[in-house]
Amino acid sequence: MVIPMRLAEPSHVQSKIPTDLEHLRKLFIMPDSPDRFMQFGYELLDLIHSFFKEKGGIHSEISLPQLACLFNAIDIPKEPKLLKDILAEVKQKVIKHSVKVGNPYYIGHMTSAIPYFMILLEMIIAALNQNQVKIETAKASTFVEREFISWIHRLIFCKSASFYKRNIQNHRIALGNVTLDGTLANLTAMLVARNKAFPADERFPGIRKAGVAETFRYYAIHKAVFIVSQRGHYSIDKVARITGIGDNNVIKIPVDSNNKIDINALKKVLKEISEYNSSHHDTIKVISLIGIAGTTETGNIDDLMALRKIADEYNIFFHVDAAWGGSVLLVNKYRDLFRGIEKADSVTFDAHKLLYSPLSMGLILFKNPYDLLNIMHTSDYIIRPDSVDQGRFTVEGSRPFSCLKPWVTLKIFGTTGFEVLFDHAFMLTSTLKDVISKHENFELLNSPELFITNYRFVPENIQNKINRIYEQLSNADQQKATRLQKRLKKLNDGINEMNIELHRAIRQEDNSFVSRTMLESTRYRGQKIVVLRAITINPLTTPAILQEIIDEHNKLSLTIYHDFKNRLFHI
Repeated sequence: MVIPMRLAEPSHVQSKIPTDLEHLRKLFIMPDSPDRFMQFGYELLDLIHSFFKEKGGIHSEISLPQLACLFNAIDIPKEPKLLKDILAEVKQKVIKHSVKVGNPYYIGHMTSAIPYFMILLEMIIAALNQNQVKIETAKASTFVEREFISWIHRLIFCKSASFYKRNIQNHRIALGNVTLDGTLANLTAMLVARNKAFPADERFPGIRKAGVAETFRYYAIHKAVFIVSQRGHYSIDKVARITGIGDNNVIKIPVDSNNKIDINALKKVLKEISEYNSSHHDTIKVISLIGIAGTTETGNIDDLMALRKIADEYNIFFHVDAAWGGSVLLVNKYRDLFRGIEKADSVTFDAHKLLYSPLSMGLILFKNPYDLLNIMHTSDYIIRPDSVDQGRFTVEGSRPFSCLKPWVTLKIFGTTGFEVLFDHAFMLTSTLKDVISKHENFELLNSPELFITNYRFVPENIQNKINRIYEQLSNADQQKATRLQKRLKKLNDGINEMNIELHRAIRQEDNSFVSRTMLESTRYRGQKIVVLRAITINPLTTPAILQEIIDEHNKLSLTIYHDFKNRLFHI
C-alpha cells in the first residue's frame, strides 16, 4: 500500500535544486517505481477531494483585487523547484480560490458536475499527448475520433447503417470534426457555407483563393449575411467578424413569446432581400440560415422543420446550433423536440455541456460527407493530400485527444443512463417552474424546454399593480394607453434595478448561484427585462435544494425591497 505524502506548504527557505540535464530528464520519464509516481497522484486526488468536500460557499471569500495580488509576479521563474512545492502553491493559490461549479446549489451556468472518472481520462490524455492533426501523432486516437463522430452523426442525421459502415473510417471524406468548442464548430460550419456560396468556376478561383473583396466584385454582391434569431449565441457575431462578413451583416430576427424565431418576421426579411435583389445589380447573398436547438439564455428550440422549408425555398445553407440541446437526442422519447434537425446541412454539438464532459470540446457534423472538402487544406510536411490525417479538414491545427472523454462516457452510461440523467433534469426544471409559478413574490418569464428557467422577483403588491395596468390597457384609448405604458416602464425599470441588487446579494451570500441576463421577449414587449437564469442539469441537485434556493432568494429580496418600496408604490 502506498501512503500518500503530505505536501508541505510553500516555504521561503528551500534547498537549491540542481540545474542539469540529468535532473530535468527525470521529469520527462515515468519514475522507476510506480509507488513514487502514485505518491503524487494520491496527493493530487486528495487535494481535489478536499476541495469538493470543504464546507463554505461556492466562491472563496477572497476579493478580486486580493486575488490579483496573488498573481502579480512580473518575472518568469528562473531557478527550478520541486514538484511538491509547486503543488502546494497550486493548492493555496489556485484550488482554494476556484469556483465550486459542481455544487448542487450552483445552478447558474451550463458548467456543472462531471463524473469522477473524467479525472482519470484527463490523466490518460495528458500522458499519451496525442495530436489529432496527424496520424503519425495520433494513431489509435484518430480512429476513436472518427468512430465517435460517426455515432453523433448518426444520432442527428439518422442515415442508414450501410452509410455508416461505408464511411465511418473513410479518410477521403469527413462526417464532421471535433473542435475546441461550439464557437469553433459554428466557425467551421459558416466557413463551409461561405465557400459553397462563392465557389470556383472556369474564370474564378473561388472565395478561398480570391478573398472577400474580389469575390464580391465577381459575383456582383453588395453584401453577404447570416440570418439567426435574437436568441442566437454571440459566437455567430464572432464568426461574422472572422469570416469577413462583419457584425452589421448578422441579421437577427425577433423571437416570439416562446423565444423561438418568428417565422413570419423571417419570411418578411427574406422577401425584402429577394425584392431588393430583383431590382438591383449589386445583390445581397444569404450565406446561411441558422436555427437554434437550445437557446443559451432560455433553453428553447426553433421550429426546425419550418426553417428547412424556408431554406429550401431560397436555396440557403441551413445550419443548426445544437451546442446546448443536442445531447438530449440520445433519448428517443425526447427526439420530437428536435423535429427537423435531421434535415439540417450542418449541426453544432457540444460534449462539455449535456454529455457532462469537462471543458472543452465541441463537434461540427455535416449531412453531406463531402462538404468539409470545401475547407480542406494540406501541407507537404504534415497533412498531405493522400494521407489519412483528420487535420486536413479542421480549422484548428494541433488538437488534443478530447473525444476520449465523451467516447468513454457513452460506453459507461449508455443511452439508458443518459435517459435517467435527462429525466432528472426535466423533473428539476418542472419543479423549479412550479415553485416559482406558485410563489407570490416571483414571476416566471419563460416556457422552459431544455433545463433553463428565467424568473424575477416582483413583490405581490407590485404584481397586482402591474396586472391592474394591463386590465386598464385592454380598453384604453391611445392617449391613456401611452400614459399606462410609461407607468409600466417605470415600474419595470425599478424592478430591474431591484433584481440586479438581488443578484449581487446572492453572490455575496454565496450559498447558491444563478446567473442573470436581459430579455426583450417577455410579456412586457418593448422593454428589456432583467431576469435571473437557472440551469437545472446537475444530477446532485434535488427538488428540496431548489426550494431552499428560492426561499433564500425571497428572504434576500424582501430586504432589498425595503429600499425600493416607496418609489415603486408611488408609480
